Amino acid sequence: MGAIPTVHLPAAVRAAVDASRNVIVPASREDLYRLSLGPYGGPEHKVSYDVDGRTIVEATVTRCRNGIAVNFLEDYMRRRDPDCMRIADDLPTDKPRYRDVFDEEFAPTKAATLEWLGQQDLVVVPFKAGGPQFGYPSLAIMPANAAFFALTLVDLQGWVTFDELGEFTPRSILYVAPPFRHSTFGGRQVVVHDRTADLHEVFAYNLYPGPSAKKGVFSVLLDIGEHEGWITAHASSVRVTTPYDNETVVMHEGASGGGKSEMCQELRRQEDGRILLGTNTVTQEPYVITLNEASSLAPVTDDMTLCHASLQDDSGRLVIADAEAGWFVRVDNLRSYGEDVMFERACIHPTRPLVFYNIQGMPDATALPWEHTPDSNGKPNSNPRVVIDRSMVRNVLSTPEPVDVRTFGVRMPACTKDNPTYGIMGITHFVPPSLAWIWRLIAPRGDKNPSIGESKSEAKVIKHGGLVSEGVGSYWPFSTGTKVAAANLLLRQLLEAYNTRYVLTPNQHIGAYQVGFSAEWITREYVARRGGGRVRREQLTPARCALFGYTLKEMKLDGQHIRPTWLAPEMQTFVGVEAYDKGQEILKAFFRAELEQYLTDELDPLGRAIIELVLKDGSVADYEALTPMHV
Repeated sequence: MGAIPTVHLPAAVRAAVDASRNVIVPASREDLYRLSLGPYGGPEHKVSYDVDGRTIVEATVTRCRNGIAVNFLEDYMRRRDPDCMRIADDLPTDKPRYRDVFDEEFAPTKAATLEWLGQQDLVVVPFKAGGPQFGYPSLAIMPANAAFFALTLVDLQGWVTFDELGEFTPRSILYVAPPFRHSTFGGRQVVVHDRTADLHEVFAYNLYPGPSAKKGVFSVLLDIGEHEGWITAHASSVRVTTPYDNETVVMHEGASGGGKSEMCQELRRQEDGRILLGTNTVTQEPYVITLNEASSLAPVTDDMTLCHASLQDDSGRLVIADAEAGWFVRVDNLRSYGEDVMFERACIHPTRPLVFYNIQGMPDATALPWEHTPDSNGKPNSNPRVVIDRSMVRNVLSTPEPVDVRTFGVRMPACTKDNPTYGIMGITHFVPPSLAWIWRLIAPRGDKNPSIGESKSEAKVIKHGGLVSEGVGSYWPFSTGTKVAAANLLLRQLLEAYNTRYVLTPNQHIGAYQVGFSAEWITREYVARRGGGRVRREQLTPARCALFGYTLKEMKLDGQHIRPTWLAPEMQTFVGVEAYDKGQEILKAFFRAELEQYLTDELDPLGRAIIELVLKDGSVADYEALTPMHV
C-alpha cells in the first residue's frame, strides 16, 4: 500500500485502497483545504455521484474569504437523523441491529462499499479519536471529491501525519460512501457500526458529518471506554475565576437543549448593566439584579469531555480534558451582528480558513455566521454550524482540569395554578451522588426543546410540554453498547469522584417565571463564589420534591438576596403548593416509568437500591444514606 505503508489494515480494506487509481494523502491541512474546493479550486465545487446512471449532487462547496461554505441540496441532509445508527456486529447492544432493520446481514453491503471505494480517487487521512493528546490512532477513507468531510474530521480531531504516528494498527476506521444512501437505503442517512474487540469501523452513507465525523467518533470513544472502564461525557466545562481570584471548574451536563453551550457564555446584561433574571409569565413583571463584577470564564471543553482513566488522580475529583481539537459550534442563536462579538470576530477574521455548514456563502465574499441558509420553506434552517479550532476560542484552557462542581441542566416549562406542569425546579439544588446518577440516567428533555435530534413522535411530546428521556448521561444516542453497562460505569464514576459536588439547575422557567439560561449563569456564579461549591449543612433544607435533593435556605450574591420564591417555587403566588405537587407527580411518574428498564440482573446492586428508592418515593435522606453528599 504505497501511500500508507505503515498502517496495518484488514485485508479487504488494504485491497480496496490498493485498487484505487489515485490515493491522496494530504501533506498538510492547507493541502486538504485546497482539495476540498475541487479540481479547479472553486469558486464553487459540486460534490456529485453517479447513482444507477443518474448524477446526484449532494452538496456544494463555496470558496469564501474566511473559509469554505458547505451546503446540502436537501433539507433532510442539513441535520443529523436521530434514527441513523445501525449495529452490524454481534457484540452486546441495545441499538437496532442491521439485520433486524434490513432483513439481511451487513457483509454484502460492506463488501460492495469497499469495492466502490476501490474504484474512486481516494483521500486517506489519519487522526486520533479523542484528540491529539489522549486519542487513539485511527484512519478515514473517502472519495476525493468529498475532501471537505476529511477537512471537517481533522479540524475536529486534530491534524496528525502518518510520520508522526509511525507504524500502527487503527483502533477505528471511518469510511464515507455517499451513493449508497440512494442505491441501498432509500435516501435515508445510515451510519453502520461494525465492532470487534480491537477495531471499531464506522460506515457513513451520508455526507453530513454530524452522525459520523462528530458523533461517530463519540461512539468510538464510548465503545473504547466501555471496554477500558472510563467515560467520554456529553458535557461542556469551564473554569470560573471570581473577582476575588478564586477558581472553580464547573462541568455542565444535560439533555440536548439543557444548556451545555450556554455554560461557557457570559452573563447577559441589559443596556443599563443590570441582569434580567426572569419575567413573570402572568404579570410580565421583570426581575432584575445588579452584579457589579462577574466572574471571568475560561472554557475547558465544549461537547465531548474526556474522563480518561489515565487522567484521574487521588484528589477525589473527576479530572477531564477535551476530546476534540476543534468544536462543531451551532450558531442558530446568532441572527445579527454583535450578538457574540468575540466569537463573530473569530469566524470573520480566523487565523486559518474555517469550514461553515448551512451558512450562505457567496464566492470570494466573507461568510457571516448569522446568515443561515434557508430551508425549502423559506425559513432559516435550525442547524447552522462553524467548525472552529479550540485555540481560536478566547481564554480556552488546554490542560486537564479537576472538576469541583458538576451541574445538570433541565428545560422546564412554566408552572402556574392555572396550568400545573413539572416546571417546579428551584434555581439551585444540591444533590447526593445517587440523585445525580438518577438524573443522568434519564437525562430528561422537554419544554419545546429546539434540538434537531429527536424523532417526530418525541418532537410531538416535547412540543406539548411532555418529557422524553435522552438516556444515560445524555450520550446514550451515540452509544453502541447497552444501557445497563453504561449505567453501571456512570455510577462508578460518580462514586469515585467523592470530592466533586453535584448540582441541579433549570433553564427556560422557574415556576411562573421565564428565565432563559439566567438560572444556570447565576448558579455558576454562586457556586464559584462559594469556593468550589462549598456549602454548610445548615444552609440546606430538603426540597419539597425529593428528586431535587436539597435547596438553599437563602442565596446571596454580591450582597443581594435571590428571592426565596426562586429557591422554592411552591412559595410563588402564581404557583402554590397544590400546583407544585401536581408537577412533582408528573415528574415522579415519568422517572418511575423510565427506570423500570434498568432493573436487570446486570445492574449494579447499589444502582438497584437507588432505583427502588425512586419507585417507593424515598426521601432525600434515604438517597444520602446510600451515597453520602460532600458539602
